[in-house]
Amino acid sequence: MGRRRDVRIRAGQISEIGQLRPSASEQVLDAAGGALLPGLHDHHIHLNACAAARQSVSCGPPDVASAEDLVAVLVHAPGTGWLRGIGWHASATGEIDRHWLDRHGPDRPIRIQHRGGRMWIVNSLAMEQMQIAEPADGRLIDHDAALAAARTQVPDLATLGRELLRYGITGVTDVTPRNDDSDAEHYARSGMAQRIAVMAGPQMRDGGSSGLPVVARKLHYHDHDLPSLARLVTVIAAEHERDRPVAAHCVTQAELWLTLAAMEEAGCHAGDRIEHAAICDEEALATIRRLGITVVTQPLFLQERQAAYRSEVPGYQHADLWRLGSFLRHGVALAAGSDAPFGGIDPWHAMAAACRRPEGFGTDEAISPEAALALYTKPLHHAGAPPRQVSEEAQADLCLLTQAWGAVRQDLAGACVRATIAGGRLVYQLKASNNPHEWA
Repeated sequence: MGRRRDVRIRAGQISEIGQLRPSASEQVLDAAGGALLPGLHDHHIHLNACAAARQSVSCGPPDVASAEDLVAVLVHAPGTGWLRGIGWHASATGEIDRHWLDRHGPDRPIRIQHRGGRMWIVNSLAMEQMQIAEPADGRLIDHDAALAAARTQVPDLATLGRELLRYGITGVTDVTPRNDDSDAEHYARSGMAQRIAVMAGPQMRDGGSSGLPVVARKLHYHDHDLPSLARLVTVIAAEHERDRPVAAHCVTQAELWLTLAAMEEAGCHAGDRIEHAAICDEEALATIRRLGITVVTQPLFLQERQAAYRSEVPGYQHADLWRLGSFLRHGVALAAGSDAPFGGIDPWHAMAAACRRPEGFGTDEAISPEAALALYTKPLHHAGAPPRQVSEEAQADLCLLTQAWGAVRQDLAGACVRATIAGGRLVYQLKASNNPHEWA
């Protein structure tokens, strides 16, 4: 809060703040005047997919800008066996399918994910391994279960956890739509230092033996297969009956308006969430406010995808894309996440994007650095609650920067984390070389 103080941590909590004298037995970390913040929380991430993406090749912008680039990436991809590509978009390469991959790709099973996450394009060898013959073009939409069955091992999350610590992230919420109790148990055993919350898929009851909090039931419908209003009301009411909020994926106007109508009819529950609200007109915004629904957004998407939005979204809707400022001005509870691996994982780049809107996309939607930080410091259990503070008796989940906040707020994308403390433990510390990729 801009004040120079000492902070004592005991038993995983902040026990004292003031002008303190350390005892001989206490470990002391010299903050050197850097800003001490609550540890950041990514409220929308896909852990298994994100870990798997770290073992994948990039097949889309900005790394791939043409079909020739994609051929080179595939032919020179390291390793043997399955080749997993991510981030593909037709705007860079033109359309591709199974037959294109058979002609241009290496002689190994290939699966390439569309940037939006729902479609995979596979070659003939991959279809043989998956024991499927349809669709003939190898463009699989919402076939995640079949692809997961072909996976030879569960992704290792420990490396991903260490990467997140470098950004000061001490908590995550996994929002994978098909999460079941075994997934929750896998996250709990992952070795990640972060606190983990999960969203439930249709088969998850209570998180099994994981002990992880289940913050909501994930609702994941799309324009081409939207349920009837009556069906969606029944699903939402059943979750509320068991005292569980819902979190609805809404990236189109149809998805958003159907969800809002169903929430209004079923009645809202504290903690109900709209995920993304990618395109939200004034009337939808007013309805979200009236119903008291929390929005969890991804500030980096507009910056990352602005070229596609300029060509694919009508100009009159550009100001409705990925709102921030208008949500806050209307009193809508707002939090943020990365949606990694479908968006960039660095929260500091996302905060910087929240403060600088691309021209033509509603410059009044830009927010202050303090408001951007608040999107990532909401509590684990409730993304709509006020941001956490560095205060006595608070959990000692902390992020220490190399500079004072006054300097950092001028260049959020350049923020550098000196140390991350999770549950009172020093779990990451920058080496003296100031290389953020080195560990103390």
